[in-house]
Amino acid sequence: MATIGTTADLGRKVRAARYARKLSQDALALASGTGRRFIVDLEHGKPTVRLSSVLAVLAALDLRLELTDTHAGGPDADA
Repeated sequence: MATIGTTADLGRKVRAARYARKLSQDALALASGTGRRFIVDLEHGKPTVRLSSVLAVLAALDLRLELTDTHAGGPDADA
């Protein structure tokens, strides 16, 4: 599992997954319902990309977003 701390980290992970699947940016854009410009921006770590479009790209790559609570108490800790 990859730890994503920045938009640049996310972009690198998306690019690596796209390469591994031998997809062009155009093919990924078509599969995700986005545009090539969006894929370029995402892969370059643009900080203002639309989350719903990011999720569509991840789904097209068979990736998913998981959140991990790193707070010491976590959500189930006694108050």
